[in-house]
Parts: sequence; structure tokens; C-alpha cells
Amino acid sequence: MRTSRATLPTSAATGAFGYADPVQGLFITFEGAEGVGKTTQIARATAHLRRRGIEPLVTREPGGTPLAERLRSLVLDPGQAPVTATAELLLMFASRASHVAEVIRPALEAGRCVLCDRFTDATEAYQGGGRGVKADWIRALAGIAHPNLLPDLTIVFDAPATVANARLAGRGGERDRIEAEDAAFFERVRASYLAIAAREPKRVKVVDATRPEADVAASVAALLDAALAGGRR
Repeated sequence: MRTSRATLPTSAATGAFGYADPVQGLFITFEGAEGVGKTTQIARATAHLRRRGIEPLVTREPGGTPLAERLRSLVLDPGQAPVTATAELLLMFASRASHVAEVIRPALEAGRCVLCDRFTDATEAYQGGGRGVKADWIRALAGIAHPNLLPDLTIVFDAPATVANARLAGRGGERDRIEAEDAAFFERVRASYLAIAAREPKRVKVVDATRPEADVAASVAALLDAALAGGRR
């Protein structure tokens, strides 16, 4: 989607950072399997943007609206009765439709920078790669839930399933229904993410998440700065 000409950041910040033209709202998504450090990096990305005079809207999937958060609970609750792959797919897109209509699209139309923890690439990776759901089903539902809307930049945090699983184990506590899947599932998820990146290299950037946290954050900051400089939306 190409939104209205509402701009970001403020004109003062724009001048301070030397933009030739005001930067328009950007939709940036963060992807990767469980345990790759995505949540930590989103917090660091938010801090980086604030240092640049930009207050991003930070949100997540599934979730982001009251309805979507309730659907999130149904999808992730480890005590939930078994959920079929098709039911899981439909719950994800019901959540996304609410999220896009009520939060993401209005923010972009207002010129905001939106940072979203997962979007439809996650559905392709988890329900498509992990569960074996047909790709054409995912494409069809994406066209219904968010017509003409794709991220401007997607950052995929990549790590082998063994590394990610070790990090999850280090957290302790009960895993949610998807975190509890086996290593083979997460290797399929990882392979799907890498396939998406190979197919869409301009939009999707892969970051090696096995490196130290600060090094990963530096890579993310560079990608954010490039997206802002491009003013793509």
C-alpha cells in the first residue's frame, strides 16, 4: 500500500538528519523462529529510532487489538485442545485482519513508522513451512486480510534450531503451544524464512542472530537507517 503524504519524523528532526524530503510512514516487520532474540532487538530498534527523533508504533502478531489478543491466547495457550493447521491458519488471519484495519493501516496513513513483531511472512514460515498449509491458501487470505499492504522492510533473525532451542531452555518457564514444537518443525520454519528472503531480497534482509546482541543491533540499526533514508512509502 502507498499511503498518504503524512510525514515522519517532524520537520525539525528531518532537517537535523539531512533528509532532502520528509520521510513518509514505514512498515517494518521483524521475523524469525522462537529464541532468536527478536523481542530484544525490537526494543533496541525502538530506542534507535527514538534517538533519531522518531516515535514508532510498536505492535505484535498475533495480537495488537483486543480481539486479536484473545485470538492469540487461543493459538498459543499450551492447555488449549489440539488445533488443526487449517483452524490455526484462519485464526492467524482473523487476528491480522483486525490488527491491520484498526492499528497498522491507520498508523501508516498518518505517516507513522510501524514496527511489527511478525506479519504474514510468519504465516508462510510457520503454517506453510512448519505445518504444510498450501501456499495458495495463505496468499488468498492475505489478499482478504490486508489487500495492497506489504512491509517496506522485513528483518529476519536467523539461527539454527539448536541454538534457538538452547536459548528458550535458558529462559525457563512453560513454553507456549508453538514454542513446544520439535526441532524438525523449527528447521522447516527457518528454511521457509530463508526461502522468502531469497525470493524477495530487496524487502527481506537476513541478520545472523548467532552473533553478540550488540552486533545484531548494529546490523538492524543500519537497515533501519537505510529504510528511513529511502523514504519508500
